[in-house]
Amino acid sequence: MSVRVRRVYEPPDPDDGVRVLVDRLWPRGLAKDAAGVDEWPKELTPSAELRRWYHAGEGSYEEFARRYEAELAAPEAAELLDRARGWVREGPVTLLTAVKTPEHSHAAVLARLLER
Repeated sequence: MSVRVRRVYEPPDPDDGVRVLVDRLWPRGLAKDAAGVDEWPKELTPSAELRRWYHAGEGSYEEFARRYEAELAAPEAAELLDRARGWVREGPVTLLTAVKTPEHSHAAVLARLLER
């Protein structure tokens, strides 16, 4: 099936399938009913330490992706990742994030992992 990444601020689309918020914090200024979020697995988001490291500009996106994938290999995250792969097998999944450049974010890394 398909996994796509969209900004959570975009209105829901009928083709979204399961809408999964992949940010640890709820997006600013967005009402929960307007977001149309079906799942919010906070344990699939990068750790606070990794987010701070990446946003401080201390490393490349490639290094961030490698470290994030390592975090997702931890037992609790791996279990949730398997659950999310189940959603993908059942139909389309849209990963939602508040970041301004989703293609260079944890959501893009997660989408790649879910499509494997």
